[in-house]
Amino acid sequence: MLEVEASQPDFWLANERAQATLREQARLKAVVEAFEMQAQAVEDARVLVDLADEAKDEPTAVEAASTLATTEEAVGKMEFARMLSGPYDQQGALLSINAGAGGTESQDWAEMIQRMYMRWCVRRGYKCEILDLQPGDEAGIKSVTLGITGEWAYGYLRAENGVHRLVRISPFDANARRHTSFCSVFVYPDIDETIKLDIDEKDLRIDVMRSGGAGGQHVNKTESAVRITHIPTGIAVHCQQERSQHKNRSTAMRILRSKLLELEEKKQEAKMGGLHAQKKSIEWGSQIRSYVLAPYRLVSDHRTGLKVGNVDAVLDGDLDQFMVAVLLALAGDPSAAPQSSDVEPPESEA
Repeated sequence: MLEVEASQPDFWLANERAQATLREQARLKAVVEAFEMQAQAVEDARVLVDLADEAKDEPTAVEAASTLATTEEAVGKMEFARMLSGPYDQQGALLSINAGAGGTESQDWAEMIQRMYMRWCVRRGYKCEILDLQPGDEAGIKSVTLGITGEWAYGYLRAENGVHRLVRISPFDANARRHTSFCSVFVYPDIDETIKLDIDEKDLRIDVMRSGGAGGQHVNKTESAVRITHIPTGIAVHCQQERSQHKNRSTAMRILRSKLLELEEKKQEAKMGGLHAQKKSIEWGSQIRSYVLAPYRLVSDHRTGLKVGNVDAVLDGDLDQFMVAVLLALAGDPSAAPQSSDVEPPESEA
């Protein structure tokens, strides 16, 4: 069907729709090719098993078992990808991080979380750009918005909505006391122009100002920063990363469109109800995940019970196991969630 549509003489008259059609065609083709590849691998393994039985050849049998194990893993990933069936799961994502109360401690934690997600993007081969950043007063960041581009980025990252809690010996405390810090993470689908969303210019208040923080003479002496407020909803977005006011305005509108779409989806249907339920205050008792660095080392997801002892790997972007566990639970298959790994026995946090 898509091939027929792409072959029409007037296909490229609507450029945005044409590009969306080609992307969907490429995605479906990749799915079919992946399935055919695994089907062929199963057939190859069957032949190897027959040969091993006839010749009593143990190395061939081992090779067949290895092929089947690899195929099983690949099919499992394909099955999981099939569950990412939300209307925007295949889109890119806008990920916002905001430091909680606690000043420098929480702002440093927010920067650690930013690095964690940027490292996760590198692991998955996604493109990640900083769309807006508010630096901390002494260290870290107050807030940041990341634009993440890659297939299924939103589908995976929607499992990360909520408050993240850190327990550690503070590097900013001269008495080396243990501190608890919080920051919030919320993810929006990065919608493209093919998704229609009418925004009346009369409903927007656009303010321009000088950028704050470090950035050199141009950034600090020109009014390149842009804040756009959607008056009916009160939603406000801010961008100051670019040197050009025009680019900052374009980026701010990109973020605003995604937030308005998310709000409209919430009104129309409870399609994203599970995610909104996780949008809580940034305080004790509302966290979805805890990262404990002292007195023991353990990352615990409070929604699925998954516990991982390799904290350094998690903070370096090894997040797939948590995302898979949450998404499987949301899909109604909590028994398929990964079990705890490398867990150290917890101690009292007194």
